[in-house]
Order: sequence, then structure tokens, then C-alpha cells
Amino acid sequence: MEIELISREVIKPSKPTPSYLNTHSLSFIDCVVGRNYVPLVYFYPNKASEYDDNKNQETITKLSTLKKSLSEVLSIYYLFAGTIRDQLSIECNDQGVLLLVTRIKSKVSDILKNPSEALLNPLFPDDLPWKVMGSSESILAIQINCFECGGIAISVCMSHKVGDGSTLFNFVNDWATLARKPDEEGGLPFPPELDAGASVIPQSDLPIFPERSFVKQNTLCRRLVFEGSKIESLKAIVSSYKVENPSRVEIVTALIYKHALSSLKLSNNTPLRVAVNLRKRMVPPLPQKSIGNWVWSFPVPRENEETELHELVTKIREGLHDFCDKNVKHFRNLSFVSEFLKQITSLPTKKEVTYVKPITLFFFASWCNLPTYEVDFGWGKPIWVTSIGSPVKNSVVLMDAKDGNGIEALVNMQEHDLAKFESGMEILQYASVNPIMV
Repeated sequence: MEIELISREVIKPSKPTPSYLNTHSLSFIDCVVGRNYVPLVYFYPNKASEYDDNKNQETITKLSTLKKSLSEVLSIYYLFAGTIRDQLSIECNDQGVLLLVTRIKSKVSDILKNPSEALLNPLFPDDLPWKVMGSSESILAIQINCFECGGIAISVCMSHKVGDGSTLFNFVNDWATLARKPDEEGGLPFPPELDAGASVIPQSDLPIFPERSFVKQNTLCRRLVFEGSKIESLKAIVSSYKVENPSRVEIVTALIYKHALSSLKLSNNTPLRVAVNLRKRMVPPLPQKSIGNWVWSFPVPRENEETELHELVTKIREGLHDFCDKNVKHFRNLSFVSEFLKQITSLPTKKEVTYVKPITLFFFASWCNLPTYEVDFGWGKPIWVTSIGSPVKNSVVLMDAKDGNGIEALVNMQEHDLAKFESGMEILQYASVNPIMV
């Protein structure tokens, strides 16, 4: 795929950030989270004929709209245009965000017919996906890829330090809203809540723990797509065992984990952790557009050797309920948070350390039910939204499929494990491996 860099610039907020907002304090969760860049890419086909003589002018118009609205949304998400001062705060100095524009001498459909990581990687700026942010790099980096057919792919990389998947999806959606409605007075109808972290669970006098960045583990990523009809058939099976209203995420998480254990010949007690969005589970709940890292993971209880799908779904549900009941609803109590952090981050002293065989752990995060396919910059909704492989082995990210019923799972494993995993008939009954997107 031949790609040419057309421009490289820094986009600053359309309005200066008031001086009283120059320092943005991070929550205790943000302080622990590392600075890896979280990647997303949105694909938009050219709706007109690819032979339309006006397509070049249309692309120029689109670029102008994107840049203008990006500047406007940064005046609202002003901390994204700042710099990370230290582990505890962001300096909102309007430094701006990196924006690259490229020209690609192929069609969007060429990638959609062969959605490999080799073709996706160049669509992101400066090899940033999942990389640890450097001291001189911007918190947010964007690349607009213009294809010869008139289609566009917009990739976004956001430092995990400032927010989670929900934060990133909401930012892009708000950017699109301003692009689509440039003359709307008053900005966004539902602006983000930027100060929830520092006001609800401030770092305050809590212990400062080291940042936990993702470390490269020589993983490969495989994309599995579960159609809605296949998930419904699995729901019916699980429901027949008196499991009430199993969710899509519960079903797919349990199935992938179950198949991983059998295909890799692992113990049934292999640890499983699942990330949970804390916003709606806090007491009282937070606005869904609260900016920051409002995610924590809980362990799924595995003291018994349940291996059936309905048993795993039940255990996942029990783990979530137990975690929320014992921990999340108390997160506004800083003394409780302090003790909670000490327990889960305590490390043995050198005298206590003995040789321990490395533990195989599976980690699942869900980006489902976020505004994934609502991002319309004025020329229609995306035909495909995806990410690329995480460096953390045995990690899985779940995303909505375009129809809203299916799920796209990005499974990250070491090469020898992935070969065994993706060849198993158990998973192939319900999922397609890296299917075409057109």
C-alpha cells in the first residue's frame, strides 16, 4: 500500500483555556494508569462515484471541516491539548494535538477486503498504537488518510493517562457532532464532565503507586467476529440452565475463555479478570461522559472447576456483583479507597520472594455499548470501526459489530498459542476469523 505524507501540523484549541483551568488534577485511578496510546480507526467510504471529478474538492472540504471542528472540540476537551506535567496532573497550556494527513494510492475497499494488521498499522500516526507516550509527544495524535477513491480513514491515538475507551469514543463522537453542526449555538448539547475524577476520587493524600504501563510481550492479534444470530443461539443454551438474561459480553467472554483453556490445555483454575465501567455503578452514579479512567478489573471466582458455558457466565456475573457490592459503591470514601489500593498493590519484600512460576492470566475489556458507529462528521456513519492488537498477551478487547447485535473480539496471544486457539473447532462454530468487511 503506497502512502504519502501530505501534511504534519499541530491543531490548537479555538479558544484559549482560562488561566484558572491551567492545572488539571488527575484521579487516583488516572495516577496509576500508564501512558500507552489507545488506538481507534474509523473508515468512511466515498458515497459518490469514485470517478466523480469533484471528489478531490470534496476531500479538501472534508479536511477543512475536520480541522476546524477539531480545534473547536479541543476548546471543550482542553486537557487533551495540554501536556502531562507529572504523574498527578496535566498542564492545560493549549500546546495542541498532532494531526497528520496522508494520501493513499488505493481504495478503502482494498483494506476492507483484507483487514490485516499490516494494512492497518500505517493508518496510525508515528507507530503510536499502544506505545508509551514520550515526554515531548502530544496527549492526542490523529491521522486522516485520504484514499484515491474519495474514502477516508480517521485514526486517533489517545494517551491512556487521560482516559479510558469510553473517554476516547465520546471525544470522537463530540468532534463529529461539531463538524456536522458547525452553526449550532452553545457547542455540544451534552458536554463532557471533565472534573469528575478530581472531585469524586482525588489523589489527595492517598499513596502514590507506580504507573502501570503495558509492556510489549511479542503478541499477535486475531480478530474474531461473532454474528448476532450466533450469540442469540448461545444465549438460548445458557438460558436453558436458568441463567436469566445473559448479556452478549458475558456470553462471548465466557466462550473465548472456555475455548482458550481447552485449546491451550490450561488448568480450569487459570485466573480470569474482567474490566468494568465504574461510572454507572458508583453510588450515586456518574455521568456517562465523565472524562478519565473510570475502569477497574475484578477477578472471576475460580475456586471450583466449572467448565460449562452457563457455569462460566454465572461466575462472571457473581464476580461483578461481588466486586461492585464490596468495593465500587464505596469508592467515594477515600479512607476505603486507600485501604483497597494497599491490598491490591502490595508487593512482597525481597526476603519474602521465592521462585514462583509465571502465572497465565486472561484479561477481558469491553468497549461494547459505547457510541461506536454513531460518529458522523457530515458524510455518513462509518462502515467499520476497529482497533489493533494490544501488547499484553492473553488480553481480549470486545467491540460492537456494525449491526449492534454482533461482537468483534480482538484476541491477543503469543504466536504459538494463537495458532492453537484459532484452529479449534469449538470457537469456529460461532465466530469468523478476520472476515472481510465489505
